[in-house]
Amino acid sequence: MNRKYNPAPEDTSGITLPDELLPLIEKMARNVHEVWSENRLADGWSYGPVRDDAKKQTPCLVPYDSLPESEKEYDRATSQETLKLILKSGFVILKK
Repeated sequence: MNRKYNPAPEDTSGITLPDELLPLIEKMARNVHEVWSENRLADGWSYGPVRDDAKKQTPCLVPYDSLPESEKEYDRATSQETLKLILKSGFVILKK
């Protein structure tokens, strides 16, 4: 099968996150990394200084605070887009 994949995420460019949600982005990003790490470890991956798919090694199997800023930004962007989609879909996020 030679199908070209054209990603089509929801357009959330018109959604502005309220300032009170900004700390949640970092908390979500940290959790995204923890879930990712847990899944990688369960799949037999381990830490390695460079990514090597054949050996199932990655340098990102470290605590969130030890990640390079570029990796943290990836997790933050995922978290931010998730929050924007929630708001765009009409849901309200309330803190108890």
